[in-house]
Amino acid sequence: MLQDRGLFGRNARVCGIRTSWSTVGDGEFFCAGCGGDRNYRRRTGRRRFTLLGVPLLGRGVTGPIVECAACHAHFGPDALDHPTTARFSAMLRDAVHTVALAVLASGGTSSGAVRATAVQAVRAGGLADCTEDSLVALIEALAADTGRYMTDDTTPYGAALAIELHEALEPLAPHLAPSGRESLLLQGARIALADGPYTQAERDVLTIVGAALRLADADTARLMETARAPF
Repeated sequence: MLQDRGLFGRNARVCGIRTSWSTVGDGEFFCAGCGGDRNYRRRTGRRRFTLLGVPLLGRGVTGPIVECAACHAHFGPDALDHPTTARFSAMLRDAVHTVALAVLASGGTSSGAVRATAVQAVRAGGLADCTEDSLVALIEALAADTGRYMTDDTTPYGAALAIELHEALEPLAPHLAPSGRESLLLQGARIALADGPYTQAERDVLTIVGAALRLADADTARLMETARAPF
């Protein structure tokens, strides 16, 4: 917390600089000081020179800052870039679901082993009510939405599917540890391998997943090979 800055020591604040704060917004954020989701106030301040506690001269503005409503710690505005715990959980669920759908879309839904592996991954990611039927229905809906997911008559999904993956994974990647990003790719790879070796389309999708997760090409290739081992 910012405090008055006396010019004659802590006990004799004859003159100093005082900051007067004004609240310009509020909301919920992840407080690094508390280690959890808290309410915040977004504040700007005016600095004034004081004499015997009386503000006399303006000394400019300060902020904006983000103040935790619980611990009252001050943070820079970039503290709001970190998702709340609830938002992070939702982003992770969406990422797992999108990767599973992308792999299914590239390799087809005819294999029961692939469908079962995809459902297991999505449920583990937080969507407990996911079923094979719901995944297949979504794949069929994607195929029917030709204006968004079909690039031409011979290449289903294509660039538009890549956009979906980037939209789901890129905002999440900076907030995941390397092991978390690798785990997402491995889940997709194991779905693809549930019915046998990778197809070229599955390889292409997993390469997109790796790029969206900010994994190096060599790491993506290594993880795709690692997924072949029993687990």
